[in-house]
Amino acid sequence: MQVGDVLRKKNARVVTIRMNETVGIAARLMRANNISALVVKDVVRSEGNTAAGMFTERDVVRAIAEHGANGVNVKVSELISVQRLVSCSSTDSLDEVRHLMNVHHIRHLPVIDNFSLAGVISMRDIAAAVDQITTGAPQAA
Repeated sequence: MQVGDVLRKKNARVVTIRMNETVGIAARLMRANNISALVVKDVVRSEGNTAAGMFTERDVVRAIAEHGANGVNVKVSELISVQRLVSCSSTDSLDEVRHLMNVHHIRHLPVIDNFSLAGVISMRDIAAAVDQITTGAPQAA
């Protein structure tokens, strides 16, 4: 099974945040959308539909641990590494993506096809797809 197969079965909406927004705004976005990761986009509009990084619940915890209550005012750009964005494509196999996640100790990957953001796949998405394959149960969206 490929990443694209999983993406076709889930909500296509990807929640993003710009690099110059704060941890507080990111946390509110994650809470409002009941998600644990956001795709970070650069503030330059010419970048198009590309990802600059990922911002996760772990980044919120790190901001609070390092800055106390003022962590909510820290810029997202201060907490992500844009030099090492780990991503996959919709043609990658679930085994390849699971390996990438294990090697990099991450649970969410932006899916990038032709330099454009196609979606996000999570470890939970992979587990649900594998369960569907092994049990024949329908996959949750």
